[in-house]
Amino acid sequence: MGGNAWTFLRNLNQERIVLVVTVLIFGAAVIALPGFLTAGNLIAIVRSIAVLGILALGMSVVIIGRGIDLSMVAIMAMSVAWYLRLLGDGMPDTQAFALVLGGVLAIGLINGFLVAYADVPAIFVTLASGSFVFGYVRSQLIPSDAVPVPEGHWVALLGGVRFIGVPVEVYLFLALAAVVFLFLRFTKWGRYVYYAGDNPVAARNIGIPVRPMLVLRYMLSALTAFIAGLLTAASLHSINTRVVNSTLLYDIVLVAVIGGIGLSGGKGGVRNVLVGAALIGIMLNAMTIIDIPLLYQNLIKSTILLAAIIVDGLLNPRDEQTAQQGDI
Repeated sequence: MGGNAWTFLRNLNQERIVLVVTVLIFGAAVIALPGFLTAGNLIAIVRSIAVLGILALGMSVVIIGRGIDLSMVAIMAMSVAWYLRLLGDGMPDTQAFALVLGGVLAIGLINGFLVAYADVPAIFVTLASGSFVFGYVRSQLIPSDAVPVPEGHWVALLGGVRFIGVPVEVYLFLALAAVVFLFLRFTKWGRYVYYAGDNPVAARNIGIPVRPMLVLRYMLSALTAFIAGLLTAASLHSINTRVVNSTLLYDIVLVAVIGGIGLSGGKGGVRNVLVGAALIGIMLNAMTIIDIPLLYQNLIKSTILLAAIIVDGLLNPRDEQTAQQGDI
């Protein structure tokens, strides 16, 4: 009996612990909160999890490779705001989409180049690029904080699509999660992400293109942010650039870290994102139903994030190469 208990404890990891906590919180909410188990509220939960989860997928690929992207929310909001503004000014859809997509990939390329080839710590590069993107687009390209989706546009129509009563963004999130899972687990380039994250010096010595792979990760992160922004606009029929100043970025990092993706690199995957997104989505929904003020919600989330980072530091200690790289 004692041996079985010890085996059970040894098999526990952060992902499984968070999964158990998620189930417990969900069960407690079902029992204690009237209206939590209604179809409308459950759809609201999975809808919020979908957008947050898509952002966390992009962030996780970067973190697994020993990096971090603090520009994601700025790219998400400002790229879609610019796209909708171009449409409002009468630019053809295909031309506007191609122009904005090119801009998004260029930001990701610049982020990756500065981190990989200029050896600037990622936390500073992406913080600066996010601030630049927000400031430039807001001051030069769009006249207001909120930009509506043109009536009848495919983005607006996308927001109303449902299958079996479930919004389309949930299916898109699951599809994107499947694509990222297959990329990380079953492709050569996906394995390179883990090798580079685990030991970048050794990966470079055996011929893995560490620097080009790093650039690719930041471009994928930017593309993921753009997709999440389009789905947000589809859901709300507009995009509000003030989201850049919200706590969304911390929620993304929280999902990744609390789900079990190690900040030291080389550890984690899509399952960790799914578990972390489920926990945070259910917890935020429950706090909203309880009517906990936003100030205290942010305090609770920041406390959980701090605890998750401390636990991550204990489970995945930084080595000398991580410290020298300065990504986190």
